[in-house]
Amino acid sequence: MPQPDWSEFRFDGIGTRWEISTPRPLSAGVRARLLAVVEAYDGEWSRFRPDSTVSVMGRKPGRHEFPAEAAALGGLYRSLYRLSAGAMTPLIGGSLAQLGYDADYSLRPAGPPRAAPRWEDVLDWDGTVLTNHVPVVLDIGAAGKGQLVDLLAAELRSHGHGSFLIDASGDLLYAGPDVITVALEHPYDPTKAIGTVPVSGGALCASASNRRVWGDGLHHVLDGTTGRPVTTAVATWTMAADTMLADALATALFFVPGAALERTFDFSWLTVFSDGSAAFSAGFEGTLFT
Repeated sequence: MPQPDWSEFRFDGIGTRWEISTPRPLSAGVRARLLAVVEAYDGEWSRFRPDSTVSVMGRKPGRHEFPAEAAALGGLYRSLYRLSAGAMTPLIGGSLAQLGYDADYSLRPAGPPRAAPRWEDVLDWDGTVLTNHVPVVLDIGAAGKGQLVDLLAAELRSHGHGSFLIDASGDLLYAGPDVITVALEHPYDPTKAIGTVPVSGGALCASASNRRVWGDGLHHVLDGTTGRPVTTAVATWTMAADTMLADALATALFFVPGAALERTFDFSWLTVFSDGSAAFSAGFEGTLFT
């Protein structure tokens, strides 16, 4: 981890805990700017806030102009939707709500699993403009938290902070002179690690089916073509230059083999499966414990 004398700024945002570490303390003005970036992002993309643009899309059809980050987010989702044959989709929100992971956090299924609507049938995503032809429940959580990490990093750099560690509850972006060592959480016991990985710069993201779990076999990683939780992979880790890409690919590994994703994206990866086996890329420099 970073130097022990680095200053830390902790806060809650988009439903998760954040820690930003820097060699010198962040000024009150910079802290306020960071919180404003988080609030603005949440106000556009949250499906849990009734005042968000995404919530408006869930109530009625319409044409919606989003901020600049929407173009990159949509392009990445479009690629992964195609590569996963529709299994990974930003239209998974309704399927999550159906199983109880709804805006009220009821955690009570409203009925059997329901597949997400086909993107091409209900949504046009053209750069920063999203047009929904019917009410749709977007959920961009598979890449959104990572994108917000990148937006906060850009804010830090704009104020002269070139070294930092942003930790968004396990999704990390590090910029600094040293190598840090990060533990890989055991998918069945968060108090233990299955290995470690050195990070010299860039993003390290993880996804696991033991996070956001409710009910018997219910978790947040759903196959958009069926609406059912994935049962093959149980945990993934990815390393990439930016956090949005690493975050999205950590989820994509539940649906698409890492070797296939490597043909399109520049990243390294590790996948742990429910039978206890693991697969990883040649570029993943982590060490797994025996």
